[in-house]
Amino acid sequence: VISETTSTTMTTLNTDKVTSFVNKQWDESIIPLLCDYIKIPSQSPDYDPEWETNGLQEEVVDLMMDWVKKQNVPGLKYEIVKLPHRTPLIFCEIESNAKDKENAPTIVLYAHYDKQPPLEGWSEGLGPYKPVIKEGPYAGKWLYGRAGADDGYGLPASLTALRALHEQGVEHGRVVVMIEGCEESGSKDLPFYMDHLKDRIGTPDLLVCLDSGAGNYDTMWMTTSLRGVMAFPMTVSLLKDGVHSGGGSGIAADSFRVVRQLLDRLEDSSTGIMIDEFQVDIPQERIEQTSATAKVLGETSHTQLPFRSGVKPVTNDLTELLLNNTWRPTLTITGADGLPAVKNAGNVLRSSTTVKLSIRLPPSLDSTAAEKKVRELLTTNVPYGAQVTLPEHFHIANGWAAKPLKKWTSQAYEQAAQAFFGQSAQYMGEGGTIPFLGLLQKKFPQTQMCVTGLLGPASNAHGVDEGFPIEYSKKLTACISFILAEHFRNCRE
Repeated sequence: VISETTSTTMTTLNTDKVTSFVNKQWDESIIPLLCDYIKIPSQSPDYDPEWETNGLQEEVVDLMMDWVKKQNVPGLKYEIVKLPHRTPLIFCEIESNAKDKENAPTIVLYAHYDKQPPLEGWSEGLGPYKPVIKEGPYAGKWLYGRAGADDGYGLPASLTALRALHEQGVEHGRVVVMIEGCEESGSKDLPFYMDHLKDRIGTPDLLVCLDSGAGNYDTMWMTTSLRGVMAFPMTVSLLKDGVHSGGGSGIAADSFRVVRQLLDRLEDSSTGIMIDEFQVDIPQERIEQTSATAKVLGETSHTQLPFRSGVKPVTNDLTELLLNNTWRPTLTITGADGLPAVKNAGNVLRSSTTVKLSIRLPPSLDSTAAEKKVRELLTTNVPYGAQVTLPEHFHIANGWAAKPLKKWTSQAYEQAAQAFFGQSAQYMGEGGTIPFLGLLQKKFPQTQMCVTGLLGPASNAHGVDEGFPIEYSKKLTACISFILAEHFRNCRE
């Protein structure tokens, strides 16, 4: 453990004291907060048509703000910013504690408080709005419940990392905290807030985002890329009403078959490979990094998924599996309408079929251009002249690919991981999407981004039995504290 060093390559920070402070905060303050947060049955706007009137978003924000007020962070200003018909934004500013605070660099700490839908099928004793602490599959005790790690912990972990520096009088830059309420719906409100608050945000030198994942729970994992996303419903209709299948089949095409034909225009169903227009050249550095990650993770690259007995992954090549998940486009059908429950399904040729498509896009692909291509493919020369209905606006978001790390950044990551995990930091791409990163990188191309998180094996983000390991969360919070201190020290050199 690094302790009270004055080396020119280390920050003056007692890591034993950081660990002690962070652990105490998690046990006495953060865990109780997250338990109360999990209990609130709020959902992101795309999944809750009554979000503006049912008060659940406000309940979450008020809970978080009450916690913030009790932290006694020196130089802290906080408020709930609310633009008309936009989800509330928690916005905090913490002045630098340096002697020359006027010229201190700006750090943005980002997270979100909105949640995915609850889903059915949680294990006995668990539930989306029922916080439960019990032994987990890895790394000790886990806290179960919807959104604890995605991303309810982000705000308290960020402020706790900052407070750990104040406890030792270690200097840090000016800090801006932004906690949005629309990330799970594509962060469509965030650009409006960024514009509204641009003078107060300033130009960040460093962004810390705690909404990503981890390859395992042995060390700190830094995210190097995230895929983009395109999600939308498609309805295929051939008949005005459903008819007896004995009288209609063979004369009118089945709407589900037409759906299958249209999907084949996007993806080869025998391989899962999508059209060339959605492919990108994967940087050689990322291929090499992914190969190294595959060696670290081994078979857990796929065994972390709840495969049924006898089911295999799409390939046995572990590097290719990870590249598929992080740099290649994929199509998933996430929902369907027009199909009755099996017990209610009579011999009827249905009038229409609706499917919800979720397409993950490579990090460097333009999602707007991809949407244009999808609309063309799904609405041109449709078999049998079937009617295809698409929404006016798709849910789209660009991916993100990290720029090369500055020397101090890679050194700080390694030192933090060694100090609190006793192992080297690891790097990996993620298959999900954080729209904010693409927005910020476009607006502030020089900003260094520190992207990490708790969502590792068995965390089941967005799914049933969602949870996270508490001890890992403590160590990750301590790492962020170290990185914040190193950032300021290197900006001063």
